[in-house]
This record gives sequence, structure tokens and C-alpha cells, in this order.
Amino acid sequence: MIHDKSRAGWFGASDTSRIMGNWDTLTFRLWWLEKLGIRTSHIKTDAMQAGTAYEHKILSAIGVKKMDRQIKLSVLRLRVNLDGEDRETITEVKTHKGDFKVSKAYWQQCQVEMFATRKQCRIVSYQLTDAEYENFFLPINKDRIAVWPIDRDNEFLRCEYLPRLAYLAGCLRRRETPTKEGFSEWSKFSLFRKILSLYFRA
Repeated sequence: MIHDKSRAGWFGASDTSRIMGNWDTLTFRLWWLEKLGIRTSHIKTDAMQAGTAYEHKILSAIGVKKMDRQIKLSVLRLRVNLDGEDRETITEVKTHKGDFKVSKAYWQQCQVEMFATRKQCRIVSYQLTDAEYENFFLPINKDRIAVWPIDRDNEFLRCEYLPRLAYLAGCLRRRETPTKEGFSEWSKFSLFRKILSLYFRA
């Protein structure tokens, strides 16, 4: 488990839905204050605690041995925490109670993890029972594990996500509030897009 819980100063893969969403909302502004280190959030639900408790056991049950690597790309203020991985594939664990589907936010999170590692990605879902929510020491039932391979979308990364991330990273360094107008003006400069083109040719 990654022990550095501070969200200030960095963007994580799980922040991707915020980066790609509407910046003109109260939710986004509160999130931005967390990035600036002005506000802290300590939300901890039963579902989050159970997911954390079972994550390593689920990875072990499917044979993943390398866990909890953190990757930092300082120029983009990107800090990606990986649940588990092997030589070619990242494993992102998602626990759930009801039916599971790969949401847009989960898909976006995996895209960023693939960008940071240049590996493939899969989501491994595990349905928790009421007993497992109450007792974090029960064995894993492999019949409740499902695997969801995620295809990499370079178009999304190059044309949508990375330009927004780079703009927000600049705002974070300058301690400015990002705006749609500011992003539009920033996007007129072509240097960053040229660098992206070189990266995706590699």
C-alpha cells in the first residue's frame, strides 16, 4: 500500500476524471484547493477501507507479486500509484458490492497508468460480501474475481488528456486557478504538441 496520502502538489491517475471534467464547478474548485495544499480531505468509507484491506490479497490470489510502485513525472506533476504489475501488464484492483462495470473514470485511470508505464492494463474486480465488509481477514474466493482488459487509446492521451494535464501543471506551479479561457489561450502554443508528437512516435 502506498503510504504517502497527501494529494497536494501532484495529480494522480485517479484524478483523471476531474482533469477531463468541468472546471467551472464547486467540486472542481474544492479539489483544486486540495492540490494547492490549502484544503485537506479525509473521506474514509467502509467500502474504501475494505478495498484497501483486500487489495493485496486479491493481487496475491491471481499471482501478482510486484505491488505498490509509485511513478513520478515531475514536469507534468503526475504521480501514479500502481496496485500491482508484472513485466508487461498493470493490474488495477476494484472491489465492489453490487454489479460491476468499467466506468468512464476507471477507463481514464487505466489510460494514464498505461501512459506512465508503457505497459498494458487490466482491471481486476472482486465482489465483496457483507461478511468481508465486517471482517477484513477472510480468504479470497477466486470465483468472484473478474478480469477486464483495457485497450490503450493514444488519441485520448495525446489530444485530450495530456494537453489538459500540462496546462493544469503550469497553473499548479504558478498557484493560479485554471479556466477554460486560460486553457484555450495556452493551447494556441504549438511547442507542447510537438513534444507530444515526438513522444508518441517513440
